[in-house]
Amino acid sequence: MIDWNLDQWEKQVKDTDAAFLYLYTPLCGTCMVASKMLTVLHTMKPELNLGKMDLNYAPGLAAKYEVESVPCLVIMEKGELKEKVYRFESVPHLVEVIQNYIK
Repeated sequence: MIDWNLDQWEKQVKDTDAAFLYLYTPLCGTCMVASKMLTVLHTMKPELNLGKMDLNYAPGLAAKYEVESVPCLVIMEKGELKEKVYRFESVPHLVEVIQNYIK
């Protein structure tokens, strides 16, 4: 998973049908587990437009998307916020969630 800055994220949202942004903070233990799950997911589906961003460096993004906690997976489709995922229970669960947004 690539670390994105705000400009890179906005470009992904604008230029792709579906974009996925993993928001985390470095001291969050649950975020570390979620990050490992998303790394496995991205290995399984390398075509995903999936990046990550430390929320400490993007407080405006947290407000814009009304992020309630971390970890959070923001799902955008055709420039529109479709879903925010806070439960990272398993890789199969994440695959099921993203299937609705990939072709």
